[in-house]
Amino acid sequence: MQPQNKTNPWTWIIIVVVIIIVIILGFYFLSGNSSAPAPVATTPVTTSQPAQTGQANRISVTDQFPGNIVYVSSVQLASPGYVVIKADNNGTPGAVIGTKAFPAGINPGQVNLTKSMIDGGTYYAELYSDAAATQPILDSNGNAILATFHASANANSNLKG
Repeated sequence: MQPQNKTNPWTWIIIVVVIIIVIILGFYFLSGNSSAPAPVATTPVTTSQPAQTGQANRISVTDQFPGNIVYVSSVQLASPGYVVIKADNNGTPGAVIGTKAFPAGINPGQVNLTKSMIDGGTYYAELYSDAAATQPILDSNGNAILATFHASANANSNLKG
């Protein structure tokens, strides 16, 4: 006669549960250590610079309906700055008709205007480091960062649903 090795079914359930717990804890500790954020190096902001430069500053504005609000699709700023809306002056940016502060990072937004855009008009959205629009933010080539757009009653005709 051979001895019978009967294993209690609860023993198998306990073994499976322990194995699952060990696997879960292993994933928890491994993923917790591997996804720990790396230390961030910070650099002080120098405010004595006349203008900011760099590729981290961009603006995107599409054609707008005539009116007193400009909807900015996207503003990317390395540090807080301003979007300044200017009317056209013979093919170049002219009088300031709106200004709004934007935080650092990538943000959409809107700029209220002091003078409404007219149908068929050309306008400019330019980045500045100051509200008085005296210190433009420059790209790596030393050019002002701006977007040209038009006011048109058919501004959304290019959008297809």
